[in-house]
This record gives sequence, structure tokens and C-alpha cells, in this order.
Amino acid sequence: MRPTRFRQVEFCAPIAAFIRANHAALLFIAQASRYVPAKTLQNYTTLGSRVSDTDSFINEVTEEVRREKLFGYLRRYGWIGVAAVLLLVGGAAWNEYRNAQERATAQATGDAIMAALDEADPAARAAAMAQIEADGAAVAVTLLLQASTQEEAGDNAGALATLNRVAVNPDVPEMYRELAALKMAMLPVDDINTRRIQLDALAQPGEPFRLLALEQLAYLSLTEGDIDAGLGFLRQIEEDAGVTRGLRERVQSLMVALGEPMPDPVSQ
Repeated sequence: MRPTRFRQVEFCAPIAAFIRANHAALLFIAQASRYVPAKTLQNYTTLGSRVSDTDSFINEVTEEVRREKLFGYLRRYGWIGVAAVLLLVGGAAWNEYRNAQERATAQATGDAIMAALDEADPAARAAAMAQIEADGAAVAVTLLLQASTQEEAGDNAGALATLNRVAVNPDVPEMYRELAALKMAMLPVDDINTRRIQLDALAQPGEPFRLLALEQLAYLSLTEGDIDAGLGFLRQIEEDAGVTRGLRERVQSLMVALGEPMPDPVSQ
């Protein structure tokens, strides 16, 4: 067994070799940790200030580049925004102008109709109505009024032709076409069979003027002397859930005149 002194020498030998090999590096680290020259610190401070100035300069350049890009986009695509604004303003102005024109036209048509209806003579009324030129939705109403004035003046053929213009016009709403067909069937013409065919079509379930067509069919039947058929049409009107109070009272009065018992009063 070796003495203790030899074991200590063997343990310390590697450490001593490491110190000898790295003596210069260890010495530099020890000196640097104890002392930093003032000029070195000043250089570090100056370097930091220069770095800060450089960052500020970079930020300014970046901001300027962004501004130039924005102006470039505006110069390149700005006309699109201007065009969109002009289109919106122009569209709104045109729409307002068109609405104003339509209101003015409708008012002029209404004034002309009122002036024509104020004529005392039926023939003058019919002539004044025939001179009115309407467009759009007012065409059907104007023609229906014109036919009424023609009928009042005794011009049934003219009224029939005017009503036919409404009845066969596909651009006119269906309600006006049905009303024109009903008024055509109500005109006192000699062809009763044609009137009956027209009224039968208008008296079908679901038609808007069904009850009025049934009333006209009752009148036709009574004119031909067929009282039973006339009473049958009148009962259909009386029993219909959609009959108005005025029409029911008119039908019941006619039924009583034809010998039917007085109906029970119906409140609506």
C-alpha cells in the first residue's frame, strides 16, 4: 500500500496540468472580471447609441416606404373608388328623377280624368276620356272608365271594344282583365248565349268576381223566363260565406219579389 503523500500527488497532478495548459485564458478571465477600462465602457455606450440611431433610421425608412406604397395604391386604384361613388350618386339621382317623372305623369293623368268626368254631357265625357293617354298601371283603370262613359253615352259597341282591349291584354293585372270580362258580359247586347258563356266562366269557384257573375246569370235566367234557374243562382249567392251585406240584401229582396218567404235577418 502506497503512502498518503503519494496518493495526494497523483490526485493533484491532473489539476496542475490543466492550470498550466490554460493559464493564459484563466488569467484573462480573472482580469476581465475585476476590471473593465473606462474607454471600453464609453465605446460600448457609443455603440449602443449608434445601434439606437440605426433602429430609428430604419423605422423612418420603413414608414416612408409604407407611405409611398399607400400613395402608389391610391394612384393606381383610386379611380375605382371615385367611379363607385359617382355611380352611387348618379344612380340615386336617376332613381329620384324617374320617380318624380312617374309622379308627375300620374298626377297629370288623374287631373285629365277628373276634368273629363266633370263634363255634364255623356257624349262629351266619353270623348274627353277617349283623348286621355295613360301608361303603366293607369292604362287599365283609364280604359275601364272610358268604357263606362261610352256605355252612358249609348255607345255599347265602343264600350265593348274598349273593354276587350283590357280583357285580352296580358300586361294588365288579372283582376282588371276579369273585371273587364264581367263588364263585357253585363253590356246589353243581343247575343245572350255569348254573355252566358262568359258569365259561366267567371262564376267558377275561386274566381274573384264569382258572386257578381252569379247575380248576372240570375238576371239572364229571369229575363228568359226561367224563374227556377234564377232562384238557384240567387240561393248560391245567399249561402256563400264570402257574400257582402249589400249583395245579400239585394239578393234577398229579389227572392222575396219572386215569391220566396222572407229570410231570417243575418247580422254581419
